[in-house]
Order: sequence, then structure tokens, then C-alpha cells
Amino acid sequence: MPYAHIQNALKGETDMLKCRQCRVCDGVACRGEIPGVGGIGTGSSFTANVQAMQKVKLNLDVIADNAEMDTSCTLFGIDLSMPVFAAPIAGIRNNYGADMDDDAYTAAMLDACQTLGIRGFTGDGIDADKLFAVSAKMIDAHQGHGAVTIKPWVRSGIDERVQILSSLNYELAAMDIDAAGLPLLRAGKTPVETKNIEKLSYVKEKLHKPFIVKGIMTVHAALAAVQAGADGIVVSNHGGRVLDGTLGTLDVLPEIVKAVKGKITILIDGGIRSGTDIFRCLAIGADGVLIGRPFALSAVNGGSEGLIQTAEKYRGELKQAMRMTGCHTLKDITGDKVRMV
Repeated sequence: MPYAHIQNALKGETDMLKCRQCRVCDGVACRGEIPGVGGIGTGSSFTANVQAMQKVKLNLDVIADNAEMDTSCTLFGIDLSMPVFAAPIAGIRNNYGADMDDDAYTAAMLDACQTLGIRGFTGDGIDADKLFAVSAKMIDAHQGHGAVTIKPWVRSGIDERVQILSSLNYELAAMDIDAAGLPLLRAGKTPVETKNIEKLSYVKEKLHKPFIVKGIMTVHAALAAVQAGADGIVVSNHGGRVLDGTLGTLDVLPEIVKAVKGKITILIDGGIRSGTDIFRCLAIGADGVLIGRPFALSAVNGGSEGLIQTAEKYRGELKQAMRMTGCHTLKDITGDKVRMV
């Protein structure tokens, strides 16, 4: 199997991980642990993501036709086995304490996504010719199956990465605008900055690919992304790692859906820990989800096979949620299938 050395290298090493691998990954035990996998400050933004999921209850209703559940969909013109993406993750060794670098993680993640029939977002770092370029070349080697992520650099940093991409094959491009708050990146040789509509439009025009803006937490930001010509948004607070005291992503999803549904593809991340959580997000109006910590930890523990096992578990849970609510396809997962309490 490709990258089997990753699994072998990590056997017996999980006790070295910074992540406590809690029974419920809710951000409580790791509050404020950065570097690490915790949320910033009090950790309340991380915990809010998980808590928001539990406010959405499923309506059990099995008076329906007896048919198989279909989790497949098409997003951004890409056929997927389920509406799931691996979120962009970087700093594996620093944050997880694993004997695994970012390149090995990216390779394992892309292998797993290709096997699963889903897609993954790769990361970006201070030096364009390192993490960003290596990850983009890995996507190219996977028949272009994947999404590159660009930090909100000033224009020179954007142009440098666009030049790298000019000779490579990839399907999607994203910018995690919430990374504008990361102190190390703001102080770097090519700093990040907040982006207005004009600057987002510039990135969209340069890339010539479906463009996704990640880090949307308000209706104002969602409408701005639409005006900038973005093809998708990710409702995200960066896993609770950039601003303490935010709402959970599922808390703000309904108002964003009301404002921009049908105008742009809506994705969400943060606090998704099961296929039932995926169902919750779809029922509230998301078109798909990104999964970060659970996929990263699975890959750290078991390489691509570990990530595949977690994703297949989530797929099974999504199918069960569909079965028990009378849904046979993703289009059947509508707002009346859940109740917010």
C-alpha cells in the first residue's frame, strides 16, 4: 500500500501525541493549547462548534419507501461519493506531536480521499516553494484531484503561488481568509492581510478555477464573497483557533443559508464528529462539509488507512441517519428532518 511506512513508523508512538484523543473531541481538555490542537484563549470557540451540533435534533420517521441510501453528490462539477472534504491542515508535527511531517500527511490524506471518492484541501505556509508547492504537486500527481488553499497573503504572495499553479493540474482553489489573524503569518516576510471584495475578486480572476472563500461567519461576509465572484464559501471559525468567544459555525449557518442559498455553494466545518453531524449540517442548508481534526488524527494514527476507516464510519452513520428519517438521497435531507432546540 502507498505510504505504508507511515503506519509502521507510527506504531507504538501514539503516546507521544499532544492530542489526548478524548472520547468526545470537544476542545475541553485542550483549551488554549496552541501549539497543540486546542482552541485559542479559553477555547470557547472550539467548544461552541461541538455544542452547536447538539442543538440540532433529528426527527425519526421511518414511514417511507424501502430503498437504499445514496450519499453521492456533485459539487463544483465534481462527482463525490459523499458531500465531504478533508479540511486543510498544516503543522502536523508541531500541533499533534506526531512523527509525521506535513508532506507525509498530505500524501496520506490525498491517497485516502482518492480511494474514498472525495476531495481534500491542502495547506499553505510561509515559504511558497515548500508546503504550498509540494502539496500542489501532490494534487497534480493525483490526477488533479484536490483543492489548493492559499493564505490571505499580500498581492506578491498571491502572485507567487499563482505562478506555481500555472503548470499544475488541480480542481479547486480556496483562501482561508480567517488566517489573517495568525500572528506568525502577519509578521512574516510576506505578510497576510484582511481582504475586501476587490482583493478577493483579484484572487478569483487570477486562479481561473472554482474559488472558495473559507472563514465566513456572518451574512455580511457571505454576501461579500458572492459579490467578489466566489463559487463557494466555508462557514468556519478556523476550528476556534483564531478568535476566542465566537459562535459555533452551525449557530450562524441558518442566517447565512437564508441570505445566499442558491447564489453560491455553502460548505461548513467545525465540530463535525460523526455522519449524524454531517446530516445535521445538510438539513440546516449546507451543501457539504469539511472535516479537520478527526481526519488528521486518523491519518496520524494510521496513515491513509486510518483516515479511510474514519470516513467510512461517517458514511455509515450518515446512511443510518438518512434511513431513520425517511431520506433516500441527499436532496431529501431538508429542514423538516431536524429541529433546533
